[in-house]
Parts: sequence; structure tokens; C-alpha cells
Amino acid sequence: MASELALQSTVTLSSGHKMPLLGFGVFQNSDATPSVLEALKIGYRHVDTAQYYRNEAQVGEAVRKSGLNRSDVFITTKIMSNNHGYHSTQRGIADSLARMKFDYIDLFLIHDPLSGTQRRLETYQALLEAKATGRINSVGVSNYGVKHLEEIKTAGYELPSVNQIELHPFNQQTDIVKYCREHNIIVQAYCPLVHGKMNHPIILDLASKYKRDPAQILVRWSLQKGFVPLPKSERPARIESNANVYDFDLDVDDIHKLDNLNRGKAGSISWNPVDAP
Repeated sequence: MASELALQSTVTLSSGHKMPLLGFGVFQNSDATPSVLEALKIGYRHVDTAQYYRNEAQVGEAVRKSGLNRSDVFITTKIMSNNHGYHSTQRGIADSLARMKFDYIDLFLIHDPLSGTQRRLETYQALLEAKATGRINSVGVSNYGVKHLEEIKTAGYELPSVNQIELHPFNQQTDIVKYCREHNIIVQAYCPLVHGKMNHPIILDLASKYKRDPAQILVRWSLQKGFVPLPKSERPARIESNANVYDFDLDVDDIHKLDNLNRGKAGSISWNPVDAP
């Protein structure tokens, strides 16, 4: 059984708010309420959704059904590039709050950098204004490369609290991670389980060595690297297993074995638009 206490371990964001180190993803989860309820029952306190996922309302329903206080659960959502722009972002924030029936959102991300410089910055400005009025606690980005992060800095805005990127042993995005660490930006890792493609011999050998399943090895690697992984599943047993990662540590040599699997962008398994103009 995963330790609820361990699952509530947090990192403090640059905004001053605390974020649980392990999140529960709901991408491609068409009926998210049961799985989010299960995750909250197990002890997860961090749920990652997005407007594009079309399940914000279900996430909000699960939080209410869980019996937990709203303040006990950290909720992330995101706004996609087709809705970027100052006024459309203002509307998007209001729509997300209405769908989830929340007074505030813990973390609001720009989902991707595909809208171009002007609209990216307009979107960021709208998010910062919502933060100033208390509708958002922390502002972040997703799929941002160093160029996009520098763009925010050059515009004179505070840097994001979070950058959520594709991140696993096969695609470690080292330049982006380095920049984020130098600028106090927490890195969230999506696709930490490489979409279930975990049959690499090194991963399987480590699973055997530690008597764990391959997914647990990958989540543990992500945590020990200082990332915030966002594993997802709709299966109760897998939801629990993915969280049962706090009672063992990977040896330094084994961390290095996984580090050496890095293929850069060639190892990407998702859209990963970090090089967008």
C-alpha cells in the first residue's frame, strides 16, 4: 500500500505555494471521475488535467465526491494554443473555473508554445493577472524550450513556477532541465512511463533487481532526478502501483544506467513541441 504521508510530500514553487511531488495524469481519460476518486482514495493529492482533455468537470466532481477539502488537492489545468491570446485566455480561465466549480486553480499552464510570440505573451499576461486576483495560485508553462522561457524573461515578466515537458530516460531534455534548475522553475515530467513501452532490457533488469514493476522503476527514477512525474492510468491496481515508490531507492549506478538511455529528441514518444518558433 502506498504511504499517504509520502504521497503528500511537496515542493515549494517560486510562487510560495506547495505542490505534491507525484501527480496523477488524466490525459485520454474519457471518464475521469472514477479514476481520480481512486487516486485520491489511495493518497494522491495532485491531479493534472487540461481544457484539451475535456474532463475538467469530472475532475472537479471527483474532488467533491472524495470528501476532501478543496485545499487538500492540488489541481493543474492548461490552455491550448488555439485559445491563446489575452481576452480568450481570460474567458478560458473563467470557463475552467466554471467547469470544475472551483473558486481557484492551483496551477494554470500554457499548454504549448505553438501560437507564436505575441499570443504566448498575451496569454501569459492574462494568467499573471488572474494570479494577482486570486483565481490562480501559480502560473506555469508546458512544452516550453529555452527560447520560450527566455522570451518571458526578456518581456520583463516573472518566470513561470513550472515547466511541464515530456521527460523520461529516453528523452531527458537536458538543456531545458538545466535552464529550469538555474531559474528556480520546477520541472514536471509527462509521459514518465513512456506510454507503457517499458520493455528495454535495462529497465527490465532493474525491475527484477529491485523486485518492482518497470513503471515503478521509471517513476522512482523521475523522483530521484528531482522531477515531478505525472503517471496516468484508469486501472485501480496500476494507479496504486505507480504510487508505491517511496519505500526504495535506486542506486547511483542504476540511475546512471537509466541516464545513459537518453536519445534526446530522437527518443521522444509524444508531440513535444519544444522547438516551436
